[in-house]
Amino acid sequence: MSEKAKKGRSNFNGLHHPVVDFWRREVGGISSRNFSNRFSASENLVLRLEIYKKLEKHKGCVNTVSFNAEGDVLISGSDDRRVVLWDWQLGNVKLSFHSGHANNVFQAKFMPFSDDRTIVTCAADGMVRRASILEGDKVETSFLGLHQGRAHKLCIEPGNPHIFYTCGEDGLVQRFDLRTEAPTELFTCQSVDPRRRNMEAIQLNAIAIDPRNSNLFAVGGMDEYARLYDVRRFQGDGSNGFTRAADHFCPPHLIGNEEVGITGLAFSEQSELLVSYNDEFIYLFTPDMGLGSNPIPSSPISKSSVSKSESASSPKDENEHSVPLVYKGHKNSETVKGVNFFGPRSEYVVSGSDCGRIFIWRKKGGELIRVMEADRHVVNCIEPHPHIPVLASSGIESDIKVWTSKAAERATLPENIELLPSRFRIPWLSFLSFHDYDDELFGNGMDIGIDGNEGEDESIDDAEDDSDSDYSSGLDDNDSDDDMDSDDDVDDMDSDDDECFIEIDNNMDNNGDGGSETNVDSISGSHQDDDDDVVDDDD
Repeated sequence: MSEKAKKGRSNFNGLHHPVVDFWRREVGGISSRNFSNRFSASENLVLRLEIYKKLEKHKGCVNTVSFNAEGDVLISGSDDRRVVLWDWQLGNVKLSFHSGHANNVFQAKFMPFSDDRTIVTCAADGMVRRASILEGDKVETSFLGLHQGRAHKLCIEPGNPHIFYTCGEDGLVQRFDLRTEAPTELFTCQSVDPRRRNMEAIQLNAIAIDPRNSNLFAVGGMDEYARLYDVRRFQGDGSNGFTRAADHFCPPHLIGNEEVGITGLAFSEQSELLVSYNDEFIYLFTPDMGLGSNPIPSSPISKSSVSKSESASSPKDENEHSVPLVYKGHKNSETVKGVNFFGPRSEYVVSGSDCGRIFIWRKKGGELIRVMEADRHVVNCIEPHPHIPVLASSGIESDIKVWTSKAAERATLPENIELLPSRFRIPWLSFLSFHDYDDELFGNGMDIGIDGNEGEDESIDDAEDDSDSDYSSGLDDNDSDDDMDSDDDVDDMDSDDDECFIEIDNNMDNNGDGGSETNVDSISGSHQDDDDDVVDDDD
């Protein structure tokens, strides 16, 4: 049989047909691993995703969701400062405990090879903490380190039960080793633009490690560049110039744009870097698309003439292969949204949106294939299951939604989303106005009287906490969402303020600049501060 005929037998409309693949697996024509990967990557399953469970326990915005390595436990953190472990398949709370943080929990993750008993967290109070689950479900929390400002994200070195990294709005990147007493301060991120070097630091919102090379990690924040660092360059004495990134990534038309910033980063299984910009789009960079260690041209060049080849430390011709792929349609203006890959080989790109929807694109080609109604408000976090086609999502609402491919019919793109040929632009807060808003919100910057040793070695027994003593499936507490559902219920998914725009042409010219009005109520947090009263009442 010819190769063309063989391919035709296993594909349907250009995709692997699950029935044929199942038959081939049974007769030994395809390995179980390849079958599993093809099954999990099936677009048919993506188009059948729908809500399987709503997990309700938190009393504030849910800012982080993450699966354990096995995929049977989901961990979440919230504005209520609690961390909850879920049996997501049954919808049960396995464990709920106070994180020890004094403000909203922004990230919570299991350390690998710890039997899911070691959890690391970072939060709006700038603290980085560890939670150790002891016998009898007792939890001991301890202080690990501190950022001068909110610490939005942490990332764990793949397969390492001891090492992880954090970044914060102070621009500081820290490396933690749980075997040592103090973190290592790697560097403070500075602007590469001489015009902005009077600013103290670049506020960082995101950090991610390359799964194929754990020596490489990327950071992104309140400017246009995603920076790639190689930790092997760090020597500890400051003489090696580690503060300069090994590489920089930015779409050519955004270089020099002071209105944009990065809210989310993710690495694919192929070491591609996915970058989500506020009030802009999502871009996919391959390793060879970097601008080098010095992306700013040595001689003055007008913004309109700046190109990738002129900015790179190693000049190369700009062609279709050096321009990043773009993913359009969602709206990212009001919060620090994550971005992620979906599928065993990162076949899809997923993101939340200000309009409360989840957007899914094919990674290859950038075509939007799915828009799912998720929340009434902003969706910030989307986390894929490590082994099967399951998603967990969360955002401004106090619940978590788990999505599985159980729909009877394949979904189509909704017709009620307005199609526009031009892109939307809502400039986000400038660096200075962000600080002004932050000071007004939290007082003098982030000086909220936090002692670094506060809560250290704190032992918390949830059996003594009546509000969290129910670990069974009885999650029907009528008061669990009372604080969240007051005047906000009048918001409609299709209101003008939350409208998302889908653009059909992914190859349109991106050189246009938009401009305009700044909404002071939109801050770069993984939450909205309307619910801060829920947190403050617990103090």
